[in-house]
Amino acid sequence: MLKYTFSFLLVLISFSGMAQEVAKTDTVKPKTERYGIRFGADLFKLTRSFYDKDYRGLELVGDYRLTRKHYIAAEIGNEKKTVDDTQLNFTTNGTYIKAGFDYNAYENWLGMENMIYVGLRYGFSSFSQTLNSYEVYNPNQYFDEAPEIVSGEEFNGLTAQWMEVVAGVKAEVFNNVFVGFSLRVNRLFSNKKPNNFDNLYIPGFNRTYDGDFGVGFNYTVSYFLPLYKSTVKAKEKKEKKKK
Repeated sequence: MLKYTFSFLLVLISFSGMAQEVAKTDTVKPKTERYGIRFGADLFKLTRSFYDKDYRGLELVGDYRLTRKHYIAAEIGNEKKTVDDTQLNFTTNGTYIKAGFDYNAYENWLGMENMIYVGLRYGFSSFSQTLNSYEVYNPNQYFDEAPEIVSGEEFNGLTAQWMEVVAGVKAEVFNNVFVGFSLRVNRLFSNKKPNNFDNLYIPGFNRTYDGDFGVGFNYTVSYFLPLYKSTVKAKEKKEKKKK
């Protein structure tokens, strides 16, 4: 499914470029590019809250275009997730923020603002863990499994920090309306854990694997709010003078 989504967005980018090329006229006009803020939401987390009874989440996304290729980007959200593992059942609840930059590797035709990008994020999460129930591990298979113990113990004031590598695409489907998809690989470098209990799920980071690594993805819809225009030729001349 991820492969088909990625291919679909690439087709949208190509189609958008063809439409822009056909619309060109013989009139020579100054080349300008728009700069502004793009903001939206993660549709995956939003829709998952309706069909998954063990999950509630919302993530808002945004970016600001600094140069022709560079964007400041951020995500902020909240997640509440109940995980039922083999020997324990727990609920994670908290908020997070991720901030960093994106680099657009796609060469847009004039008037296009699509992206095929890579980026980096710093993530911070503040959350709590509630140990709903657990089973004591029994290494002796000749005896019956240990009974489930209902706990309800809550651990507050937990935090985590991580770095996140991002790769994704964004394509304009309507005027100023973009849809996007991104993959993320995370690496924890700070993780405050409860006593005798590990953070197996962290809001914004997702499920932890081997203690320090995590993966994630999102589907986004966003709206671009243009703030000003910059002439392309003027920028190119400035760059040549600097060289």
